[in-house]
Amino acid sequence: MKDNKKVIYWLLTGCALIFIMVIVGGITRLTHSGLSISNYKLISGTIPPLNDVEWNNAFDLYKQYPEYQKINKGMSLEDFKDIYFWEWIHRVIGRFIGVVFFIPFMYFLLTKQLTKATIRKSILLMVMGGFQGFLGWYMVSSGLVDRPDVSHYRLAMHLTTAFLTFAYTFWVALDLWFPNRKEVSISFRNLIRASAAVLILQIIWGAFVAGLDAGWVHNHWPLMSDGQFIHDSVTIEQTPVWRNFVEGKSGVQFIHRTLAYIVVAFIGLIWYKSKKLTTTVLQKRGVNILVALVGIQFVLGVLTLLWQVPVILGVLHQVTAFVLLAAMTFTLHRFTK
Repeated sequence: MKDNKKVIYWLLTGCALIFIMVIVGGITRLTHSGLSISNYKLISGTIPPLNDVEWNNAFDLYKQYPEYQKINKGMSLEDFKDIYFWEWIHRVIGRFIGVVFFIPFMYFLLTKQLTKATIRKSILLMVMGGFQGFLGWYMVSSGLVDRPDVSHYRLAMHLTTAFLTFAYTFWVALDLWFPNRKEVSISFRNLIRASAAVLILQIIWGAFVAGLDAGWVHNHWPLMSDGQFIHDSVTIEQTPVWRNFVEGKSGVQFIHRTLAYIVVAFIGLIWYKSKKLTTTVLQKRGVNILVALVGIQFVLGVLTLLWQVPVILGVLHQVTAFVLLAAMTFTLHRFTK
């Protein structure tokens, strides 16, 4: 029998590894560790420095780039080892994901355990995974030239591609896990699709906030400052005005705040509309989990802002966004024929 349980477990293992990689990626970003390895070696890069000479060589290389020269000048070797670890483990997990996808895929392909449809989807997944790896280095390289920080646009591409790769991997697994689906209402399905699109926009602007360190300004809620829902700085940091909403700290944070309300409203509408439909147990469970998660995520977002992005809350906020996308993917899948 093609597309058996082994294939499903393989895909879900990939989902779990991407989830772990996103967690480590969040820690890497919040600990400012992402520029600690300033070269890219696909094979030899999996082995960290093993002795004092190798550590000093790695540290000397780091000293040649803007982050050390402009921010961390005088950093000790021990401190360098701390930030090196997170970037190294992040890259190793990325390579491991590639191995976990490719080797079982070849095994399933050669033993004819995949349908043509699953083969096509699996190839697309591997292309997405390879592109994700390229975007990782493309992002890091932007912080090695003049400015000791990565481009927030490239960060958003890297993070969003990771989320989308996970969502599609999960969708393919669900296709095999639940081959029979019941489409309750086309209009309701389209509502979930629209909600998913808004959620992805929110994830993109969340990456903008992270890349611009915009979580460290306007640490108030529900107003951006005392007496102002829209702070004066939202429209004056950049010119022309539209650039404030993609490059200005205040403007980007304002969009992220506003999209949070819109995401909550969309998911609330999904819950309300679902009450008028005859749903299966899994459909109802998907909607309920979606509502619970968006509530948790909203509270985490507020606390992360009020407490000025402590590492633990920043990571939890990113992880919950990931789980929320998983719940959205599951719910959409259950309502799509």
